[in-house]
Amino acid sequence: MKLVIGLTGGIGSGKSTVADILQQHGAAVIDTDAIAHALSAPGGAAIAAIRQAFGDEYINATGAMDRQRMRQRVFSDETARKQLEQILHPLIRQEVEKQLAQAQGDYILLMVPLLVETGAYRELIARTLVVDVPEALQLSRTMQRSKLGATEVQAIMAKQASRATRLAAADDIIVNDTDLATLQQRMAPLHRHYLQLAESAKYRE
Repeated sequence: MKLVIGLTGGIGSGKSTVADILQQHGAAVIDTDAIAHALSAPGGAAIAAIRQAFGDEYINATGAMDRQRMRQRVFSDETARKQLEQILHPLIRQEVEKQLAQAQGDYILLMVPLLVETGAYRELIARTLVVDVPEALQLSRTMQRSKLGATEVQAIMAKQASRATRLAAADDIIVNDTDLATLQQRMAPLHRHYLQLAESAKYRE
């Protein structure tokens, strides 16, 4: 049985950076966001169902889902959001299980942005790692990265679990409020801890 760590955090917290650091140390990484992007890319397994459910206007000229248009639709239309989830989630789950079976690494990081909110995949993970940052930093980082306005980012944050809720659900917490070098230093003992867990009898193949 492989050790699987669920990695989550709010928008702009730096989940991908944390995953990259641990991957460099030998962890395998499975990213549910990347899987969702692949499913809705040109030729992706979800495209036909998205076209049928939402219409041609939600598929762009390249054959991919029009992410901006879909984001605006599902953000304001709860029924549409659930409809999209019903298309994507079973396909994402299928791919996650496939990648878990094939993953090679000292342990596995399963990145699920809404792990706390949805409770999905909880039966697959041994521990929950939350990347934590102050909300003001979440806001500024996301605005810089995505070019969204403050109101738009705050609306996204409002739909995610609160910082307190995420922290309450965490087995492990990494604070990512400074620079990359500091984050790497903070990650080192956590990586050693995960190696010890992975090497214990419980997680031997």
